[in-house]
Amino acid sequence: MDDQQFRTACDGAMDTLRRALERTSEDFDFDVDSKEGALAVEFDDPPAKFVVSPNSPVHQIWVSARVKSFKLDWNPASSAFELPDGRSLLQLMGDVIGEQLGETVDL
Repeated sequence: MDDQQFRTACDGAMDTLRRALERTSEDFDFDVDSKEGALAVEFDDPPAKFVVSPNSPVHQIWVSARVKSFKLDWNPASSAFELPDGRSLLQLMGDVIGEQLGETVDL
């Protein structure tokens, strides 16, 4: 994957994630903010901030959530950014948001 392909894939993934988070935030207690290509998900109770950002030099999307760091690589077979365990960006974010809120969250 070259830099342009990464940007295109990453922009699509981040836009899909932002829209899913904005829809889901209407039913759950968190806010979504987009700034300089990164997404921040903020919680009031308990307080926390998760950050999703592209890392162009290594062609990954990085997620910082619940005192952990996750690095997702592009999987051409599924056309999605995924963890080594096969979870997509949407699945990962649903999992960590659900853990934070103590309920099941599907994005």
